[in-house]
Amino acid sequence: MSERLPGESLVTRGLEDLAAGRESAEALLVAIGAPRLRRLGVPVPDVLPATPEHRLFRLLGRDDARRAHSRYNALIRRLVSYERARERERCARDRRRVRISAF
Repeated sequence: MSERLPGESLVTRGLEDLAAGRESAEALLVAIGAPRLRRLGVPVPDVLPATPEHRLFRLLGRDDARRAHSRYNALIRRLVSYERARERERCARDRRRVRISAF
């Protein structure tokens, strides 16, 4: 899957997993970012896992307890990169709209 924005494949996979009822690292990551993602127009489901931060950390710890913290932080950084890229994209679109309506 190609990424138009950084982290987009993680968010897309997370949305798919949430819709299918799967608790994956990507699904939990989307649940963590749900409020901001919704504000950015991403269709995040209404029903989300409780305490996604803790669940994600436990899930990562099952695979490799020693690296769980660094993997958790890396995933959060990718989520934030995606959110920031969506915000930049939205602001650019809004600026174009303002310029067009000014004419």
